[in-house]
Amino acid sequence: MNRFPRAVAAEFAKLTTTRMWWILALVLFGYITLLAGGLGALFGGLQSGAIDPSSGGAGGGQGGPPIDNLPPLIYSFAASVGYVFPVLLGALATTGEFRHQTLTPTFLANPKRGGVLGAKTVTLFVAGAVFGVVGLAASLGIGALVMSAFGVDPLLGDSETWALVGRLILAMALWGTIGVGLGVLVPSQVASIVIVLAFTQFVEPLLRFASMFTEATAGMGKFLPGAASDALVGASFFTLTSPTGSTLDWWQGGLVLLAYAIVATIGGYFVSWKRDVT
Repeated sequence: MNRFPRAVAAEFAKLTTTRMWWILALVLFGYITLLAGGLGALFGGLQSGAIDPSSGGAGGGQGGPPIDNLPPLIYSFAASVGYVFPVLLGALATTGEFRHQTLTPTFLANPKRGGVLGAKTVTLFVAGAVFGVVGLAASLGIGALVMSAFGVDPLLGDSETWALVGRLILAMALWGTIGVGLGVLVPSQVASIVIVLAFTQFVEPLLRFASMFTEATAGMGKFLPGAASDALVGASFFTLTSPTGSTLDWWQGGLVLLAYAIVATIGGYFVSWKRDVT
């Protein structure tokens, strides 16, 4: 009866006793700090008039997204760009089991393989949420400071900002579970890393760009995982150029992400998790 909580505790111990999670968290924080701070300064300067793109001096206030929309767009970097980190964490945590043969003693201690996979999914869901907090510490913390320096209201007293924060953490948690699903579906660590980086950095951005040209392709493009994540969060620089009505509601985006995680995990369970790991 207490086997599942013990399995979750064991998975947390596996994850936190390696350097992988905090190295990825540090890279995530640094990456989002550069993006949120840099673009917060650029667009904050443009909108406040501190930067004039026509003369290189002060004044103007032209260019960039509307000033009231700027804070949520800056804060959303934690997910719209940072989502690759919880995916990598989930994939590495799972494929590492195959690579280092740690599944053998795990299954000997707990022969219910479905329970082990469920415990790993719960663990990476929580880890993904933690990565969401780390990303927000950079995008919201640094971004708000930079925008305030340029006279832009960071909207920290707005309830919608904190609703976005909650949805963003949920999105990052779901990305962690998608990483687990990918890891069991593609147990080769090298292959899973290549797939994550190739799809998130090249394939999906190209597909989303291509989907903007017609209503039919826009209808398909909004079900891509990155597009669903942006819909769940509720803001993204990428969606600024999307056709009107081409995004899902936030709850629909959440369900699409959840569906990706479920399909990948169940598929991986039958493809590799049930096989003889010795």
